[in-house]
Parts: sequence; structure tokens; C-alpha cells
Amino acid sequence: MRIYKLLMRFYPASFRNEYGEEMRALFVRRRRDATGPLSAALLWFQTIAEVLGNAALVHLDILRQDLAYTARLLRRTPGFAVTAVLIVALGIGATTAAFSVTDFVLIRPLPFPDADRLVKIWETTPGYARMELSAPNYRDWKAAATSFESMGTYHSEAVTIMNAGEPRRFLGSSVSADLLPTLGVTPIIGRLFNGDDDREGAPGTMILSYRLWQTEFGGDPTVIGRNLVAQVDFDDTPYTVIGVMPREFHFPKSDVLFWITTRFGEGAYQAQERTNNWLEAVGRIRRGTTLSQARAEMDVIAAQSRQQYPKENKDTGATLVELGTEVSERSRLLLLALSGAAACVLLIACANLANLLLARALARRRELAVRTAIGAGRERLVRQLMTESLLLASVGGALGIAVAVASVPLLARLVPATLPIAASPSVDVRVLLFAVALTALTGIAFGLAPVLRAGASPDLDGLREGSRTGGGQKERLRSALVVAEIVASVVLLVTAGLLIRALLAIQAIDPGFKPDGVLTMRTELPMPEYRAVVTREAFYSRVLQEVRALPGVTSAGYVSFLPISSFRGGIFPVSVKGDAEAANDIRTANNVAALRYVTPGYFDTMAIPLKRGRDIGEADNRDRQFVAVVSESFVKRYWPNEDPIGHHFAFAFADREVVGVAGDVRFRGLERQSEPQVYLSSKQVADGAITFYAPKSLAIRTTVPPARLASTVRAVIRRTDPKLPITEVQTLSEMVDLETASRSVQVRVLSAFALIAFVLAGIGIHGLLSFAVSQRTQEIGVRMALGAQSSDILGMVLRRCLLLALAGVIPGMALAYAAGRSMEALLAGVKPADAPTILAAVGLSALMTVVGSVTPTLRALRVDPITALRAE
Repeated sequence: MRIYKLLMRFYPASFRNEYGEEMRALFVRRRRDATGPLSAALLWFQTIAEVLGNAALVHLDILRQDLAYTARLLRRTPGFAVTAVLIVALGIGATTAAFSVTDFVLIRPLPFPDADRLVKIWETTPGYARMELSAPNYRDWKAAATSFESMGTYHSEAVTIMNAGEPRRFLGSSVSADLLPTLGVTPIIGRLFNGDDDREGAPGTMILSYRLWQTEFGGDPTVIGRNLVAQVDFDDTPYTVIGVMPREFHFPKSDVLFWITTRFGEGAYQAQERTNNWLEAVGRIRRGTTLSQARAEMDVIAAQSRQQYPKENKDTGATLVELGTEVSERSRLLLLALSGAAACVLLIACANLANLLLARALARRRELAVRTAIGAGRERLVRQLMTESLLLASVGGALGIAVAVASVPLLARLVPATLPIAASPSVDVRVLLFAVALTALTGIAFGLAPVLRAGASPDLDGLREGSRTGGGQKERLRSALVVAEIVASVVLLVTAGLLIRALLAIQAIDPGFKPDGVLTMRTELPMPEYRAVVTREAFYSRVLQEVRALPGVTSAGYVSFLPISSFRGGIFPVSVKGDAEAANDIRTANNVAALRYVTPGYFDTMAIPLKRGRDIGEADNRDRQFVAVVSESFVKRYWPNEDPIGHHFAFAFADREVVGVAGDVRFRGLERQSEPQVYLSSKQVADGAITFYAPKSLAIRTTVPPARLASTVRAVIRRTDPKLPITEVQTLSEMVDLETASRSVQVRVLSAFALIAFVLAGIGIHGLLSFAVSQRTQEIGVRMALGAQSSDILGMVLRRCLLLALAGVIPGMALAYAAGRSMEALLAGVKPADAPTILAAVGLSALMTVVGSVTPTLRALRVDPITALRAE
């Protein structure tokens, strides 16, 4: 019988109480009639099946009754139902959207086999915590390392595909033959690169991305073996397609469309120069080897490299970073701040929901007492209340998921472009499971718990209780929930305010040029045809002459790479006579400068001020002394108390004479300090030398809207050379705005969260005070009958309101300061205790408190003493 009694536990308590004895008696008779082990076993089998099946049916029937009863209740109080559903939807929607992006970037493993064993390998030098590898160092380190199964390199590349129409430029990656096997990926058709493909002089081979295969070749499987008329800056060899990668493969970035092999001559500068850092490396750690062991080995190898090459590798070290954590600290903080804000909104929404359900349970206390008096058990009441809270949470959660689906695309700008994953997060199965679990938790923890607090043990006292049933412990619970709302809203208001202040501070930074009214574009120059300086100069001269003649154009010029563009590096060692740190081309953070070749007119076009001396001129060719215009920071570094004009220094393989000083420009972005800049004449370089830095970016300053000139300038370039692809057509203002785009998105999102928190907290204050006034109506009537003035009643309500505000604002400010300290890297110099932000948050909190207390205060002042005394 003990086992049967345990089986009976599958039935609801109300069912057991009504039919339990009869069922046990029936089982005893059946057990007595069962003779023999086989009959007994068959009886138990039938009994277990019968109990489990019938118990499920009973539970379903009770659930149907509870759902029907809950639906009738909610139909009678639609305002309550809609409010509860919307509150849950806001909390679940905000949290699910934030989790989808955070999971996409920070939690979900990369789509490679054993991705936890993949690491990025970087060089380190003083002033640069992470720097690309030079080719000689990579070869030496790879040969010496035993902690890795394999290792490969990559760098960005682009090809121009020449079809019948306009030439087009496609972004891709140049990789060593062992990179893709290191990642553990295979093509869906064709093959990977092998050792022969990256051999110097081997025929060109190319692997297509799935997207390029679909868009350019229609998914044709016969593309394998097809030759493409493609041209790379340093290689005009035709490429043969040898493979197509899977749809989900994106490496090293989401916009990569193809892969070719890295090939260069053994005598080339790229292959032999240890100070030319241009390769990014990925390694797969051997099974059984830990990351710390691999790091220790690389430290030893880097130390040996410094001993072997003390000049080139002075202070050069190695560091390993897990590939899955290759997210900038700023992006990580942005997403963590977003998740924290969503959690605050969820907390406020849940507190409001708990307050709503608690108030509803208190209002239904008499109903629950009546149901208890006529025989309803505690379990039956709990089931009914749980059904109601879970139903509200489920409907709100479903609506919240819809809100998240609509919101996630708006947050895609927060995903770093450097991640090797698809460009856009989505609400997938993982996120849906998270949302379902969050909805269930919300319904149980914040729905049932307060209701049980109010009505877990209803008794006959509930039949006698009227309007005075909300005080004491229950009132303190509701007050604590509202205080939690105020705390969370203050944290959100302050953090959003700090980020807004930071965004404004960044947007106020002078980039060193004037972006308004400037059209930019890039014209790639294939080196086989434009290897000679005279050929390039003829192109520049014709294009600039025709562009400058266009109506509205005031100036135009070419430069290697524009500030804040896709390429922000390009540093070379500087050697100045008498400067010990810069001697012998040893690279440190203090003796490097950014290299840019320019044509005459570039400084006027960009409105970069010339502080001293002159601009690069048409006469600055190879027959004359090599000259340079340097930035102010360059002068402060090398000649702080001297006139720099006429000084000489060694840079980019030649002796340079300073002829001008230009203002500093933030080449690396508004939030990063840039190296000193050196501007060289586009004519003063040897044929075929440093062709990567040959001017290709065109800037045009105009008095008319720049976008109007785009098609006309395109036509000018087409007439000059119809085979050149034209890319990156945009205004300089758009480039600067894009620099703060992710911050702007986050500020808008956090501001929206702060607004939601502000409104919900105001609703919470209003709800609590309204309920308190309604519960104290008789007390207020008595006070007024005994002579209390309206000012006394007003003071009583407002005093309660002020205490709530203070109880929430003070800890809220402390938590907001801690949050500000944790994300100080995002604040661009704005202090976590920024006075204007704190004053604004306190002012908004005061406004929220006042608005939330207006209606309850007026209701208290309108209480009629006679009516209140007659109420009960």
C-alpha cells in the first residue's frame, strides 16, 4: 500500500481527498484477488498505467477549469490584464533583445571545430599591446613552436573583376595555405589550398564565399576550374576557382567574399623586413596543451628572437588571445552595459507586475476566504493563482518575443564588424529558450510569490476584512518593490546620461579637418599598369584638372588613405640625428610616424591648417631634395623648442627635409590618439616602391551638396581610365558620423530603456500611493472628521512619497556610480560622478515622484469624511 499511496500523489490533493479512500479500497480488493507473481506484476503494471493516465487527465481538466475561470476574471478587469501583459512584454522584450545580441557576440562559440583551441598570435612592442606579425618573425616562431598543431596567416585583400560592364571591387582575404585547415573548415565543393598554391610563381587560385558564389555565379557547381579575369594590386595573374566555402563560414570578417593565397618573392621587402608588421596569425593549440603553456612557450621563443635580432626585434614580445574573445574592450563594455540596462528594465517590470498581482490578491482576499470556507483546499487556490500569473506572463512573454524580433535588427550596429560570424543576430532557438525560461521565471517568482504572501492562508478573518487589509508587512513588501524600481531607474538614468555626455564630448572633438562639404572616393590603381610614378602622376593630373574645373569645386587632392577610413595604420620608423631611441630604424612607440603620400591641394581640400612653412608643391619631384610636411606632434617629439623648417630626418627609405608643419589629424579615430604624421610628395618615390601607399583616395571640397557631384566625378575617372573600379563613394561627414554610429545606437537604446524605466517607476509610485490612499480612506475620513486640515492630509501623502524617493535615489546613485566606474573606458573622459548628469538624474527622479503622486494626492484631498465613515 505504501507504493500505491506514493502513486496517488500524482493526483491533485482535492481529487485525493474526495476519491482517495475509495480508490485505495478498490486497489486492496484487486490486490487480494491477484494470485501468483505474474498476476501481481500485471496488476501493478495496469495500476501504474491507469494512475499516470488518469492523473494527467485530471490535471488537464483542472487546468481547463482554471483557464476558463482566469479568462472570466480577466475579461471583467481588462485594464488590469492589459497593463500586466504590457509590463511583462516590455521586460521580456528588452531582455530578450539584449540577450540575443550579447549571446551572438560574447557567449556563442565561434562556428569552428574545437574553437576553444584557436588563438590569435600577436607581436607586442612598447606602446602597442597588439601588433601584426612580420613575415620573418612568423616563419621563425612557427618553426620553433611545439604547442600548436598548425598555424596560418591572413591579411586583407581586394580584387578587381573585369566583366563586360563596369569593373567591380570585391573585398576578400589573402591567406597562407595552412590557415583554413587550421580553422578546421572544408569547402562544400572543390578543395582547399595546398602547399603548391602559395608557392611563388604558381598559378593563381581562389576560393569563393557562398554569397559570392550565389550572387555572381548563380550557385553553379561547374564554377570549379573556371578562370576569372581578376586583378590584385600586386598580381595580375588570372585566378582559377578551386572551391566554395559553406554558407555559415565568414573569416576573418563577415564581409569577406573570397580567399586567395599569400605569395611574395623571398627577396621582397614584405618577406624579409622584420619591422614590417602586416600579417595576422591564427594557431590551433595541441590537445593536452593549455593556453598558459602555449603562452609560456611563445614568451621563450620571442626572447630567443630578441637575442638573435637585437636591432630589429628590440623589446618585441609575443602574446596569445583566444580567437573567441577577439572583441575590443569597448564593444564588450557596450554589450555588457546594454545587458545591464535590459536587466534593470526587467527588474522594474517584474516589480510592477508583483505589485499589481499583490494588490489584486489583497483585493480578492474576501473571495479567497469564502472559497476556503466552502471547502477549497490551499493547493487548489495556489493552482488557480499560479494559473493566473503564468497566463499573464505567457501572453506578455509571447508579445515580448515579438518585440524582441522587431528590435534585434535595430541593435545589429552593436555587433563588431571584425567578428568571423554572420553580420546580423537573430532570435533563434537559443534565444527563444532563454525567453521561455525568463517568462516562466517571471510568472512564478514575481507573480506567485507576492500573491502567496497575500493569500496563502486565507481564513475567516478574510470574511471580516474590508478596506483595511493592506497594511503592515504587505505594505512594506509593496514599498520595497517600488524602491527597487526607483533604484533601477536611477541607475539607468545616470548611465544613459553619462553615455550621452560621452557621445557629445566625442562629437565635439576636433578631428583636425573640416568634414562638411567634402566628397570622397577611392580609385584602385593596379600596379602592373601604374607601377611607374610618371603613369600615376599623369592619371592624378588629368583627374584633378577636370574635377577642379567642375562647378562648385573649390579644391581637390589625392592621398594614400583618408583619415578615419578603413585603413588607419601605416607606421614607419623615424630616425632623427641625435635621437637615441630612433637610431638604426629600431621601432618603438616613440619613434614611429604615420606615412601618407599626397598630391598638391590635399591640405586645402581637407582644411588641415598649415601652421608653418609650405604645402607639397608640383615641383617636388625626384630630381629635387625629398621633402616632407610633418604634423605638430612630430615637431613636439623631435624639435620641441626649435624651428623645424629645414631639419632633416630619415623616413621611408630616404632622407627628408621638413618644408611645412600641418595640424594634427586623428587618423585612427576620434577616440584614439594617432601617431605623428608625415606627408610626402606623391612624385618623390621610386618606381615600384611602397606602392601600397600610392595615393588612391580622392577628396573634393565643394560649395554644392557633395552627393550631386558623385556621378560627374565618376564620369571623369571613367574617361581617364575606364578599367579602374571606384569604391567607397561617400561624404567625409558620413565617415565621421560612422565613427560614432555604434555609440549613437547604444545611447538611443539606453535612453529608450531609461525612458521605459522612468515611466514604469512612475506607474509604480502612482500604483502604490493610490492603493495606500484607497486602503486608508476610512482613516483619512476619521482624521478629517476630528479636525485635520487638507494640508495635513497632503503632508501625509507627500511625506510617504518623499521617503520612497529618498529610499530609492540614495542607493541608486551609489550603484550608478559603481556602474560608471565599471564602464569608464566608454566615457571618453567624462567622470562617473559627473555633476550635470547626477543633477539631471535627481531632477528626473523628483519629477517622476511628483507625477506619480499627483492623482493619489488629489484623491486623498477629495475624501468626504461622512462617506468614508459610512464605508464599513
